[in-house]
Order: sequence, then C-alpha cells, then structure tokens
Amino acid sequence: MRPATVFAPCLHGDRSKATGASHNALARGLCDDQGVRPTVLIVDDHEAFRQSASALLEAEGFAVLGEAADGGTAIVESERLRPDVVLLDIQLPDLDGFTVAERLAAAREPPAVVLISSREAEAYGERLESAPAQGFIQNGSSRARRSPP
Repeated sequence: MRPATVFAPCLHGDRSKATGASHNALARGLCDDQGVRPTVLIVDDHEAFRQSASALLEAEGFAVLGEAADGGTAIVESERLRPDVVLLDIQLPDLDGFTVAERLAAAREPPAVVLISSREAEAYGERLESAPAQGFIQNGSSRARRSPP
C-alpha cells in the first residue's frame, strides 16, 4: 500500500479550501457535490477517540452522522444513516473491523471504509491488504496507507 490522502481537497471553483470525502475522495482533487458536506460514521470502542475524531472532522467540514462503539451497532447505523465514509476501528469488542468492513462492502451502496488502529499496518499483514477498505490510519500517527485501486 502507498501513503494516501483519505480526505482530499475539493478544487471546484471558489471552494479551493474545502475538503471532500466520498467513494472517490482518493482520486486527486475530486469532490462529489460542492454544496453538500461529506458524511461520516465513526466506529471505535473508545468514547474519547470518537469525540476527538468527531470534533476534528466537523471542524474540517464533514458532517458526522453518528457514532458506534461496536461492530454490530456499526452495521445497523451504517444501514440506517448511509454515510459516505465509515471511520472504522479494527479492534472492536464484538466483530472485528475486517468483518464489519466486509459486511459494509456487501451493501447495495457501500460506504467508503477507512480502517483505523493503534497498531501499525504491518501487524495485520495480508488481512489489511485484502480488506475492502480505501485506506488505513494508525491512531496517534500521521501515517496513512491506501489500498491499491
């Protein structure tokens, strides 16, 4: 995997400082609709992380639709809210993030999934490489990885 910008700048007209994320956010400079904020569901079993991520994403122009603390709730909330992006922790108390990502990918209109973990990507090996996710972010790090197209 290569480093990636998961949340890419939107370069439409006078909105050059806006940020966009959707199924095509990894394509350089693309944004689906300049009038609509990209939507995000945050899934992590640590409430403090969910609060911090929510505040950061909201400040960057994203609309955080909801949060979930476990995999089962993540699946239900994703079906109900239909976010553009799911920020998904790999280590959850019930289903792991890989299983949740696979179930989300099977949806009729699947969200983009960005996996997160406090562990380095190398700790997950092939499982991370084959996951139906658009990227990986190590918590507490500026290192991001993207799945090849």
